Amino acid sequence: MTEVGTELPPVTFTITRADLVRYCGASGDFNIIHWNERTAKAVGLPDVIAHGMYTMALAGRVVSQWAGDPAAVESYTVRFSRPVVVPDDDAGATLQVSGLVEELREDGRAVVALTATVAGNKVLMAARAVVRLP
Repeated sequence: MTEVGTELPPVTFTITRADLVRYCGASGDFNIIHWNERTAKAVGLPDVIAHGMYTMALAGRVVSQWAGDPAAVESYTVRFSRPVVVPDDDAGATLQVSGLVEELREDGRAVVALTATVAGNKVLMAARAVVRLP
């Protein structure tokens, strides 16, 4: 039974440069800062960064898997607070996502707060999903 304080199982994602190239092709977002280290550094970034929408999608996957039905996620919002730097190595970046039911509504919906971090730093702020419960 879902109640306020229910924790979603935490999930860890590894993000590599290859993932970013695949996301470029899938999304059509070929912004050079997502695949070229020289350019990313030239514009003041520490290195190549993941697409914000890719990071958001991974965190959203945690909610949809918990809900058991992607269509049960009725709304999902985030604020991007820090870029996910993806080094050019075999390890990539490690994104950790957890969630907590913070509100149960009378209409059978739950508000889930998500926490997404890389190396202990929050990369998404105010991440919330409204989920229709079964």
